[in-house]
Amino acid sequence: MDLALLYSGGKDSTLAALLLDSFYDVTLVTGWFGVTDDWCHARDAAETLGYGFERVELDRAVAGEAVDRMHSDGFPRHGIQQVHAHALERVAELDVTAIADGTRRDDRVPTVSRAQAQSLEDRHDVDYLSPLSGFGRRAIDRLVERRLEVESGPSDEVKKADYESELRVLLAERHGPGAVGAVFPEHTQTRVRGLRE
Repeated sequence: MDLALLYSGGKDSTLAALLLDSFYDVTLVTGWFGVTDDWCHARDAAETLGYGFERVELDRAVAGEAVDRMHSDGFPRHGIQQVHAHALERVAELDVTAIADGTRRDDRVPTVSRAQAQSLEDRHDVDYLSPLSGFGRRAIDRLVERRLEVESGPSDEVKKADYESELRVLLAERHGPGAVGAVFPEHTQTRVRGLRE
């Protein structure tokens, strides 16, 4: 069974792939708005881990709406949620049996409600899986420590292929460089370098 996993190159989506690959033929898929070439970080991580990789093009208008929403809200939550929903729609259009992401139980954003998951499944005739939805942050960190070589640091320094990197660029272009610091709180990002021996 083929599964397309929405992939950033970070620890959560990588751990989701490891949990699912006993049951599915996993392809790691990164959404791309055409703003930066940060998608290459996910491709490189996928190659290092031995997974197939695809890039899907996302609608740039969705990114524009998301950054305008972030700017007006003063925080990224609703904009990131909008982008994640759009990316899942695009991944669900691929010719696969199932789609998945690395959302966790403790995530505030992005999240996928039961109704959203059911709608994706019904409209696209795919199974939606969220293998980390029962795991808390501490449990995930323990699993990652055992299995993955990870680089971590401030989100503006650790390069990976999540939505945030392209949205930061668009936010600065549309609302000025100061908008990025005003909207995005300081937080830590991860980038997977490989598997532990």
